[in-house]
Amino acid sequence: MSSISFIGLGGMARAIAERAVAGDNSVEVIGRDAAKAKGLAAALGGGAAAATFGTVPAGDIVVLAVPYTSAVQVVARYGDALAGKVIIDISNTFDADATGLVTPDGTSGAQEIAKAVPASAHVVKAFNTVFGHVLAQGRPLDVFLAGDDARAKAGVSAFVESLGLRPLDVGGLEMARWLEGVGPLLMGLARHGAGTFDIALGVDLPG
Repeated sequence: MSSISFIGLGGMARAIAERAVAGDNSVEVIGRDAAKAKGLAAALGGGAAAATFGTVPAGDIVVLAVPYTSAVQVVARYGDALAGKVIIDISNTFDADATGLVTPDGTSGAQEIAKAVPASAHVVKAFNTVFGHVLAQGRPLDVFLAGDDARAKAGVSAFVESLGLRPLDVGGLEMARWLEGVGPLLMGLARHGAGTFDIALGVDLPG
């Protein structure tokens, strides 16, 4: 299984980490609030550990589970501590009313994060198309991912499968903008057509 570090202690980090522990992955949680990190690690069980914010993450895969508004600053703060790591960006970049994106045309949150990490690190966009509370229900779901490095995507795909989820590769990191665009789509669907936030997008493959 995989060695995973989570930077961020919110609901999405907890939902993924719970499934990571259940999938026999090695889990480390990191946050600015050390007491909260220790509490989450204890609640997760399965040997999950808490680490100090800003130190080198133990995991080969680092789940960046912070809002996009602080994501670039966080990876810049870590600097060379992220060298050689695979970084999963789970952030959404929609605006205050969830009808548009805050990133300029032609780029994405994931691409901006990729500019701020060491050259030996690889950013993969994933998990942003799944609501955290739906993920926590333990249902089998599709996880769409995008990235430029084939080995990094293979590692993330294996991790996703360990969670009981199905990884679906949508292409290079330039596709992250369209994955981030799914955020407003899901919000609109939940508010209008579906009438509930207990939904998930998936692909029905023939056969």
